[in-house]
Amino acid sequence: MKQYLDLCRQIVDQGVWVENQRTGKKCLTVINADLTYHVDNNQFPLVTTRKSYYKSAIAEMIGYLRGYDSAADFRKLGTKTWDANANLNQAWRDNPYRKGEDDCGFIYGKVARNFPKPDGGSIDLLEKIVDDLTKGIDDRGEILTFYHPGVFHMGCLRPCMYSHHFSLLGDTLYLNSTQRSCDVPLGLNFNMVQVYFLLAIMAQITGKKPGKAYHKLVNAHIYEDQLDLMQDVQLKREPFDPPQLIINPDIKSLKDLETWVTVDDFELQGYQYHEPIAYPFSV
Repeated sequence: MKQYLDLCRQIVDQGVWVENQRTGKKCLTVINADLTYHVDNNQFPLVTTRKSYYKSAIAEMIGYLRGYDSAADFRKLGTKTWDANANLNQAWRDNPYRKGEDDCGFIYGKVARNFPKPDGGSIDLLEKIVDDLTKGIDDRGEILTFYHPGVFHMGCLRPCMYSHHFSLLGDTLYLNSTQRSCDVPLGLNFNMVQVYFLLAIMAQITGKKPGKAYHKLVNAHIYEDQLDLMQDVQLKREPFDPPQLIINPDIKSLKDLETWVTVDDFELQGYQYHEPIAYPFSV
């Protein structure tokens, strides 16, 4: 939580105004920020200076791991985060690759679980990583990537958090996640949860101990219509101690994640929080 608030203050104090062509808004922006999450000590990095909806963030990551490409499927899991990008983005609505209402196209997990090969066919990156880690193998390339420039025109949004690199030291699993762009008031709250969750759940289904998760933000920003709420409300609140994430121990395999797991298999202990803050979302 302190890392999050320190980054918010850094952006407010040191950020540079940048025009964002996609949204038509200005952003206060800093380049390069590094956050560390102590999954080994179960210090869940959930924002406490406003109410945070962690189950929606977990649902989104489960959808990525399942390779979803429909906002309807994400909704069934418990998150509406893809509704706007699938249905309100006019450029995507006009795209000939869009298959209809709720279609997101070739995005995130759809790429990772069907990564195209130049000679035909595709690779399931996640299945390979899970198989390797379960066997205790780390080939220094256990990388789950959502980033494929050759298919950007076939999806409604380029991936923001695009790379997750898993590493084994003995029987302890580590994660390095990289994010090219981050809406700090809204998106980072989700993304911190997702990086932590991804390491925790991958350690559990591969039979490893979770270590630390390292989260790199390349472009971290606060939109102009979010700045007053950040300065005048959120940064004036005192944070609470971090909660703990409790994961259903019956989740033991990738197949479990793909089939029966729901957000109700994840609960928090000791979550205290301030009142919600309705930050504007930029499509």
